[in-house]
Amino acid sequence: MALTQPPPTSPPPAHEGILRRQSLRESAARTYARSLPIVPVRARGLTIEGADGRRYLDCLSGAGTLALGHNHPVVLEAIRAVLDSGAPLHVLDLATPVKDAFVTELFATLPAELAEHGRIQFCGPAGTDAVEAAFTLVRTATGRDGLAAFTGAYHGMTAGALAASGGARNTSVTRLPYPYDYRCPFGTGGERGAELAARWTQNVLDDDKSGIARPAGMILEPVQGEGGVIPAPDGWLRRMREITAARDIPLIVDEVQTGVGRTGAFWAVEHSGVVPDVLVLSKAIGGSLPLAVIVYREELDAWRPGAHAGTFRGNQLAMAAGAATLAYVRENDLARRAADLGARMLSRLSGLAAEHGCVGDVRGRGLMLGLELVDPDTAPDPSGARPAAPALAAAVQQECLARGLIVELGGRHGAVIRLLPPLTLTDEQADAVLDRLADALSTAVRAGGAGAGGTQGAALAGAASADVVPADAVPATVGTQALPLEGAS
Repeated sequence: MALTQPPPTSPPPAHEGILRRQSLRESAARTYARSLPIVPVRARGLTIEGADGRRYLDCLSGAGTLALGHNHPVVLEAIRAVLDSGAPLHVLDLATPVKDAFVTELFATLPAELAEHGRIQFCGPAGTDAVEAAFTLVRTATGRDGLAAFTGAYHGMTAGALAASGGARNTSVTRLPYPYDYRCPFGTGGERGAELAARWTQNVLDDDKSGIARPAGMILEPVQGEGGVIPAPDGWLRRMREITAARDIPLIVDEVQTGVGRTGAFWAVEHSGVVPDVLVLSKAIGGSLPLAVIVYREELDAWRPGAHAGTFRGNQLAMAAGAATLAYVRENDLARRAADLGARMLSRLSGLAAEHGCVGDVRGRGLMLGLELVDPDTAPDPSGARPAAPALAAAVQQECLARGLIVELGGRHGAVIRLLPPLTLTDEQADAVLDRLADALSTAVRAGGAGAGGTQGAALAGAASADVVPADAVPATVGTQALPLEGAS
């Protein structure tokens, strides 16, 4: 009797092999790849195309790096111009025409007081190195060592930056309360909560028995991004400026994620009128390529040559792409566009809160938006906040991915859905993003209930592992076709 041969099997798609090799070879510290199992091969504007042919609307934007979206023509043109010119690509911190053009454009966007009396230090290519440079600068200038930072903060992953972030342990950095309207540490929220936070800060700095020496500097974010999209009240920011100025404490503002129009002003501090002593910049200033700098008041410029160095301080391509991006955002008033479109999106997201009890809070500024998901079946605390629902948030993220929408999670419990679309987002694309998010939220709630704990957690975990389907299978908006890759700029 002849043996029958099994039918031939097709090899797995190439992208599955890439993902499998990544999981085998890359470290356990990898992050985005775990919740976003895609293999991007092409991208333009808002749209990413994976190796499997599926298309996604990208509301992560390189964690805020891509102010103009993927492969914007002005960025590509600037990069090609440097490549075609024969200019050196690596020059340490030597002066070049490309660097001069970048600095000139950057200073044209700064608050006038800082631009007129400012100095710039090019750092290693990551924002965390710029944070380290800021700490070195203020310690040198003041002769003091301690730092003041805030609950919920995120400033990077190097030792000093991590010590000033919210998850730090065993550190001498003084931790001060950051205003968090929904989960106010004083149980009041609103202006009263912000005022109490400011009073606490002032008391700690002035009390001889607080156990805290006057710090070398205070660092804060105008909007806490990784902390859960928490905008600082403008009045509170002005109080921090007053408190630090009166006590000769340099104020460091971390605009790594909030800068270049993201919040509806070119720099987020402009909403409050605050002029910091040190401005920490990275992400979008490189036009999609790695670049980080600090800009600071000239009277702080007391460090010695080589006090903060780095081999990759002079990336010509990044400075060219950055100058082009800064100019495009400025000339096309994209900050105002972000303010207007962000307000409209925030209004529609507030409608989701009215429809779903699991949306505890909707907040943000400009095109930096967040929804905090909670368990509506659990009693709120005295201030009205309910327990976070991280399992539900993870399920919503995966349902979004299944609909061709990339979003990120943040916040203290990973329960905040974050939207960071490019500033070039169109009205039609904004509607597509919100349509897909609303549908994903409804599906996740139906699949696992509105809560986050108990027996519902297992159901939500199952929803989070749903297979990804082609983005083109879900209309971008009702009655319209999915957005093409070419039309996403």
